[in-house]
Amino acid sequence: MLRKPFLARWIAALAAAATLTAALPAPAIAQQLCAADLNGNGDAADAGETASCTEMQGGSWLCPIQETACVADAGGQYSCPLGTQYQCLSPSGGGTPSCSPNSCTTTGGSGIEDEPVVDDPGAPADGPVDAEGNCTGAIEIFSGRALRCRPAGLKTTFSNCCKDRGKIIKDGMGSSISSIGTKIAVAKGVFTGMKAAYTAFKAGATASQAASAGANAIIAGIDPTSIAISLAINFMMDFLLSGCDQQDMEVGMLRGSGMCHEVGTYCSSKILGICVQKSKGHCCFNTKLGRIIQEQGRPQLKSFNGLGWGTAKHPYCRGFTPDEFQALDFSKIDLSEYYSDIEARAQSDIQIDMKDRVDAYMQTIQN
Repeated sequence: MLRKPFLARWIAALAAAATLTAALPAPAIAQQLCAADLNGNGDAADAGETASCTEMQGGSWLCPIQETACVADAGGQYSCPLGTQYQCLSPSGGGTPSCSPNSCTTTGGSGIEDEPVVDDPGAPADGPVDAEGNCTGAIEIFSGRALRCRPAGLKTTFSNCCKDRGKIIKDGMGSSISSIGTKIAVAKGVFTGMKAAYTAFKAGATASQAASAGANAIIAGIDPTSIAISLAINFMMDFLLSGCDQQDMEVGMLRGSGMCHEVGTYCSSKILGICVQKSKGHCCFNTKLGRIIQEQGRPQLKSFNGLGWGTAKHPYCRGFTPDEFQALDFSKIDLSEYYSDIEARAQSDIQIDMKDRVDAYMQTIQN
């Protein structure tokens, strides 16, 4: 359970987030969309390369990207200077017709293609066991989970959802946060708190009430020593003001904490065949140590030859079998990144842990 000073700080921060969010306008739902690769980099994921289409006379739609005024001939007939294949359309309120080389498509229509979000639960924490308690299923050591985050693009309202946001989740080998599933649960807990605050505020609650709802949701079932509280609060406030989703947030927390290996980038959304949103595929592990050993251990094993990390769209994140793990030559694995991280935070973590233990003891004997 969080102590009252901690809870008060959480509520105050969430109140500020709720107040900021209240000022945001409701997102407009465009009836028609269009896209164009203006800079020739192979996608339309940059600002200004996607737009809502303008409704014209006769129920037709015009893409405003590269829109050009049509030219009238001596007989008063308009033609598009971009080519006769482009139709001249008249504005609904009247005026000079115009044309565009870019087509429009209905939101949610066949012209918009979205890749399904990778939903990888990872290796189960507990498998089948025999009468003696021995595991009878497949054992995976340092297993990971396939996840994706999205850089700035149309679907993220041009927010960079892959931005590292600091070491929110503490590594803590041997701590109570020992599995990837538990760490993902921590990430989801923060996301749940954020949604609770926003939902309550939109339903008419005051900022204080909304913040209280968010704080109660976020601390439920989460060990407060497993996350950096101040960073988690800032993280929530940032996501409240962006177009990022829950998996973006999970990757942001794990990646910023050094627990993810980036596999590559792929196109996750297209409009009429033009890429408008990219995604970055990752394998995320339960600890930074697990990620380091996976990155340096896989090249030593023939079983990963030809497979590597899979593809950006379908990352290959399985753990080592016991035989593979025993075959690793640890003299060839450089753990300096992990050791330096331990040395940098060891003293402060010891002091924080001692204070937490003393405070918990004092609270117990006073109650």
